[in-house]
Amino acid sequence: MKILALDTSTDYCSVALWRDGAVDARETLARQRHSELLLPMVDELLGRHGLRVKDLDGIAFGQGPGSFTGLRIGCGVTQGLALGAGLPVVGVGTLLAMAEAAQAERAVCCLDARMGEIYHAAYAKSGAGWEPVHAPSLCAPAEAPPLPEGTWTGCGSGFAAHGAALRQRYTGRLSAIMPEVYPHAGEIARLAAREFEAGRAVSAEHAVPVYIRDKIALRTDERPA
Repeated sequence: MKILALDTSTDYCSVALWRDGAVDARETLARQRHSELLLPMVDELLGRHGLRVKDLDGIAFGQGPGSFTGLRIGCGVTQGLALGAGLPVVGVGTLLAMAEAAQAERAVCCLDARMGEIYHAAYAKSGAGWEPVHAPSLCAPAEAPPLPEGTWTGCGSGFAAHGAALRQRYTGRLSAIMPEVYPHAGEIARLAAREFEAGRAVSAEHAVPVYIRDKIALRTDERPA
């Protein structure tokens, strides 16, 4: 099975090819250049393997949460490529991809959502993959959902932006903190492969972002003084 994976949910732009268990990935710090960089990265990666889009078995993408603009770019490119080649797609949660990247038994994943909030989820490793302890949500760091007993690895930019509040919230629960962990196409490819194999792929028109937040700016009267 050959799966192309894309992620544009953060400042990084990444692509990966999952080919019968082997993963070849590319990434770059794109900031605001995802739309400029993504397709050339896809072309370079597939060309390196002598493949065209129509040779793939499916396409996976980072579904969110994350940057609104980045998610729209990733979803749009996924839909365009998949519709043109008649391929199924799988959306993978970005917070779940962070848990996969952290390589921990229990991971609490937090992305900086700006406006004093974080995108939050928690996952525990199981024989079948990952079990959600807390589904993705938007919250203030000091009000993050409580974690069950045991040791947890905290990961993601939420810990870089709101480390003090999260450490206080999770006093006695965190065995390690990895603020450098972010969603990456390599992990998205690995997680998506299980979904494809289980027959849970969907048609391209159902490739939609998961924003969680439905508001992207504060009114003047809502901003801190």
